[in-house]
Amino acid sequence: MGANATYMPQRWLRWRLWLSIAFVGIWLASAISPLHFADWLLENVLTVVFAIVFVATWRRFCFSPATHVMIFVFMSLHALGSHYTYAEVPYDQWWQSLTGWSLNEALGFERNHYDRLVHFCYGLLLAYPMREMLVRWVGLRGFWSYFIPLDLTMSTSMIYELIEWGAAEVFGGELGQAYLGTQGDVWDAHKDMALASLGALITTLIARALRDHILEVWAEARPGAD
Repeated sequence: MGANATYMPQRWLRWRLWLSIAFVGIWLASAISPLHFADWLLENVLTVVFAIVFVATWRRFCFSPATHVMIFVFMSLHALGSHYTYAEVPYDQWWQSLTGWSLNEALGFERNHYDRLVHFCYGLLLAYPMREMLVRWVGLRGFWSYFIPLDLTMSTSMIYELIEWGAAEVFGGELGQAYLGTQGDVWDAHKDMALASLGALITTLIARALRDHILEVWAEARPGAD
């Protein structure tokens, strides 16, 4: 094993393999008759980039099972959003078919809030993987190991909102609106960034509270083991 590689417990490797297979299945299913094919393609540009990086670093980096589950859940939520477009995921219809009453009406929602959920989950589910990467491979410690992942979540959320705005300007029309998904809310970008920041803050506080347990789990992977 190379000098920059990391020994990984077999159960970690099995987690990664099975979750990867499951996500490929979900992603392929999302490609079957999406509601707006052009928007599906646009939404999956970053997914393809992530997949390329993931495959390229497959042998060098392997995260803990918790991180792999968080990434899998977030990417699956994104795949669902790309299939329907974020503004049209029929979660309320699904809820009504299960319970007989409207979730949107019960909570006073006047719009489709699936995009809000995913932005919140971006911070909630990806701040921990960011911290694991920075602690284990960059060597951050103490306060900065908590602050930098929170800051990265906030800054990348802002960058994504700029990408959405740029794409909407470039493509315009129905495709631009489908990708932007503001649903008439002039504060949509601000609310999305705030929810991502809130999710990351919650995860950061939980990570701090579980610090000793997390370090014990990470100790199973020994950097530089031959």
